Amino acid sequence: MVSIIVSSSALPTRSLNSFPTHSERSNKLTSLSWTSSFPSINISINSFTLPPAPSLNKGPFVQAAWTRRSRGEAAKQPNRKSWKQRTDMYMRPFLLNVFFSKKFIHAKVMHRGTSKVISVATTNAKDLRNNLASLTDHNACRIIGKLIAERSKEADVYAMSYEPRKGERIEGKLGIVLDTIKENGIIFV
Repeated sequence: MVSIIVSSSALPTRSLNSFPTHSERSNKLTSLSWTSSFPSINISINSFTLPPAPSLNKGPFVQAAWTRRSRGEAAKQPNRKSWKQRTDMYMRPFLLNVFFSKKFIHAKVMHRGTSKVISVATTNAKDLRNNLASLTDHNACRIIGKLIAERSKEADVYAMSYEPRKGERIEGKLGIVLDTIKENGIIFV
């Protein structure tokens, strides 16, 4: 049990509605130190009792000690993206997406931050569908690459990036599309 004794010598005794008199104002301390502005309070402790100690025998079970997570576990934040994941969108804002189906070839350039499509080219378009002999051969890949490069330049995009999917190799038709885009003045970053 702790008892506190407060001396009221420094506490004001006047009523709330009255203003301080001239004698009360002159009794103020004239010291400029910050400690003199606080009232003096005397505190004394009469007795202090400790709580009872917990019993260690709680039956036939053995209690495991509490352990905190290791530094490696505590440092892992599963929802936190890496620096590259957070900044890649601004460092390489334009992304090329190429899709090959059994019948057509589709390619588009998107802005990562706004998801706005900058340029699109597909062999399924009316002007290409009627003029090309095959909509999926190497010649169609060259035409799609050339169209993407021209339409991207019209939109003032001269640099873009391509991220291959997992296990995807840049060869064959995809390599032809990318090489044609490079030959027509687009830089890959």
